[in-house]
Formats: sequence, structure tokens, C-alpha cells
Amino acid sequence: MIHAQLADLLRPESFDDIVGQDHLFGERGVIRRMLAGGRITNMIFFGPPGTGKTTAATIIAKASGMTFRKLNATSASLADVKAIISETDNIFGAGGILLYLDEIQYFNRKQQQSLLEYMEDGRITLIASTTENPHFYVYNAILSRSSLFEFKPVTKEAVRPVLLRALDYLNRESGKEKTVSDDVLSYVGSASGGDVRRSIVLFENAYHAAEGEITKEDVDRFDAGILSFNDDVHYDLLSCLQKSIRGSDPDAAIFYLAKLLSMGELLSACRRLQVIASEDIGLAYPQAAAIVRACCESAVELGLPEAGIPLSNATILLATAPKSNSANKAYEAAMAKVQEGKGVTVPKHLQSPLFKGYLYPHSYENHYVNQQYLPDDLLGSVFYRPGENKTEQAAKDYWDVIKKNTKKEL
Repeated sequence: MIHAQLADLLRPESFDDIVGQDHLFGERGVIRRMLAGGRITNMIFFGPPGTGKTTAATIIAKASGMTFRKLNATSASLADVKAIISETDNIFGAGGILLYLDEIQYFNRKQQQSLLEYMEDGRITLIASTTENPHFYVYNAILSRSSLFEFKPVTKEAVRPVLLRALDYLNRESGKEKTVSDDVLSYVGSASGGDVRRSIVLFENAYHAAEGEITKEDVDRFDAGILSFNDDVHYDLLSCLQKSIRGSDPDAAIFYLAKLLSMGELLSACRRLQVIASEDIGLAYPQAAAIVRACCESAVELGLPEAGIPLSNATILLATAPKSNSANKAYEAAMAKVQEGKGVTVPKHLQSPLFKGYLYPHSYENHYVNQQYLPDDLLGSVFYRPGENKTEQAAKDYWDVIKKNTKKEL
């Protein structure tokens, strides 16, 4: 009986077998040429899941001759990092340790900082991987000491030879002679969203369901039953989360949060919740942005599955909070004028202390004085229109009184 580890059994053992990353590992690939020149440096691999990041790190480790250690940041602790660091006391000067840190975005700042000293003196060479933008989630000091390499989604054409190897292996192990057409191979590659691992799992399931020739119907039996997390699904679920919160439906919102977290999309959920706090709740409940930020920071530090606890608080808070998009609409209206080329020349009295005429509002009653702030060609423009919620209406009433009773001084 063939089990789910077929993707591991077919894992490439050389750069020649890695598919879809010719810019890195092809004959003229940058990493391949770097290693051929005897150079190995700290590296950060970023790109979608199933594109060969772990495989590449393993092949590099074997070629380097260094002591190889591997951690997954979703489950590793600072104690795990310190245990590896302690090994360097025994092997210093003998090539050091090559540490592969998978999903580095789940390591907090302190955990990442613990590696710096050992990266500096060469006792640890780091290869880290992430499915997120490293500039957002990797500590700057780590970034400055590393080379970044992007892994791209694998095309359906590039997946084809992998699936043919899987077919040969399955036929050999089962003693059968099943076949598959080029169209079905392309279909599996497309359904897997550029993820080689997922394509192998999907193909293996279809193989065992097929009578003789593997058909699209065999593939659909499994592809329809699982959610292939390609870009479309990724953005669809995030859109469903935001629209449910915007629509003040906490039950739907918490469901889509659970769906996202079940797929490991912790950071995507955090980013979207922070957007929602300012875009859809906004000035109706200004504290929401700070509360959601705190919940997201807590979630990232906790990691999954506990991250769901603070994020559920954030989600329910946003779904049940009063709503306002007035600030976002004001920004969009102002940006439209910028894109039209308006407001190029700003009032001189605002530009610099060298230009006279600026009135300092704190020197006036109620900390307000009437003066020109918009450029001449935008005078009279209204970008912000207060929402009907209590918070914005209270601010509007206050400034209506202040500005009405303030002597015009222009």
C-alpha cells in the first residue's frame, strides 16, 4: 500500500531534479554558480509553499559538508535555538553548522536576534525560508547579513516530469500499468496552483481511484473535496472575512477566520484584520486599530493553534463594532486629486520657517486659527465627510462650534 509520503520519496537529490526554479538552480542559476565557486552564504528563500525551498536547503547542506540542523519556526522555541548554538562550541573551526530554519516569519524578534552573533563569526550559516515577504517579517539585521532568493510558483509544464516520475513509481510498486494523458497532467498541474507537493498528493489519490487510464474525473473526485490554496482561494477567503466583518456578521466572520487558520494563513489573517480595523471600522471606533494590532502581535508570538484565541477576539470585536469608512473615502478622494496632478504648489507659509505668515494654532483660543492649508487650485475641496456614528458626529459638532466662533484671520 502506497502512503502519503510519495512526495518525500520523489524529493530531488540534486539541483538537476529541482523543477521550476531554473533562475536559481539551472545551468546558469545564481545559487548553482555561487556554490560551484566554493561560496556559501546566509540565504533567505521566499515564495509559495511546495516550490522546493526545503529541498534546495537539503541539497545545499549535503554539498557543503557542514553539520546540518533543521528547525521549523512554527514549533521551535528559543531553547531549541540555544541547543543548536551550544553545539558550535564543539565544532568551531571545523566548518560550523548550516541551520535550515523553515517558516522564519513565526520566529519573534528575540529568537531571530539570538542567531546574529553566530552568523557574524561563521559558526552558523543560516538558510531560512518563508512564504511571506521577508522585508516585513525578517529582522533587518538578519536581512542585511543574508542574500534573498525568490522561489516562483511551478508551472504546469514544469510539474509534468515530476508527475511522470510519480506514475512510474506507482506502477512499479503496484505492479500495474496505468496511463495518463498530457491533458490530465496539465490539469493536475493547474489544479495544484504551482505547488509541486500538492500536485503529487493529488495525482497519487487520482491514481488509486482510476480503473486504468487516469482521467480528469478521477482528479476531480479529490480536487473538489479539498480546498487547493492557490492565489484565487487565498484572496477569496480573505475577501469573505472582510465582507463578513463589514456586514457585521460575527458568525460568518469567525468561520472564515477558522478556515484561513486551518490552512496556516496566520500572517495573512493578521494583515487583513489590521486593514479592516482602519478601513471599515475606522473613526467610528478608533481604538479598534490599536486593539487589533495588539491581538495580532500576540497571535504571531503565540503561533498556531493558540493564535486563534486573540484573533477570534479581534474578529468578533470588528464584526460587532460600529462601522465607518469616512477616513478611507477621504484618502481615496485626495489621492484622485494627486493623480490628476493637482496641488503641486503648496502654500508658502506652510513650507518653511523662512517663509513668513504661518499662524501657530496653539497660540490661539481653542488651539485653532483660520488660515489656508490647501494649495490654491484645491481651495474649497472637501475630502472628509464625517460618518453618522456617535464618535465622528461628536467631533463634527465640536469643530462646528469652534470654527463658527473663530474670527477669520487670513
